[in-house]
Amino acid sequence: MKFYDNPQREYQEEVALLEQEDEVYKLVLHNDDVNTFDFVIECLIEICKHTLEQAEQCTILVHYKGKCTVKTGSMELLKPMHEKLISRGLTSEI
Repeated sequence: MKFYDNPQREYQEEVALLEQEDEVYKLVLHNDDVNTFDFVIECLIEICKHTLEQAEQCTILVHYKGKCTVKTGSMELLKPMHEKLISRGLTSEI
């Protein structure tokens, strides 16, 4: 059994390391006056792998609140989704 000089410090260092590895980013979709509800819902289902219900709820939130987080995850996961949303004429940011 190994004893540490400062177990609290060891724990804090481990937590800090895990937090760095598990950074979570948000993919945010913004409202516009161009795209229809149906088109946005279709894009969220196809690109972000939403269920119909998730896509509908996000679309309503985007419409009434101006924006909505549509996906969270690593930069590697979100960047291709962001690029596809942009290529379809939607406005998103990470």
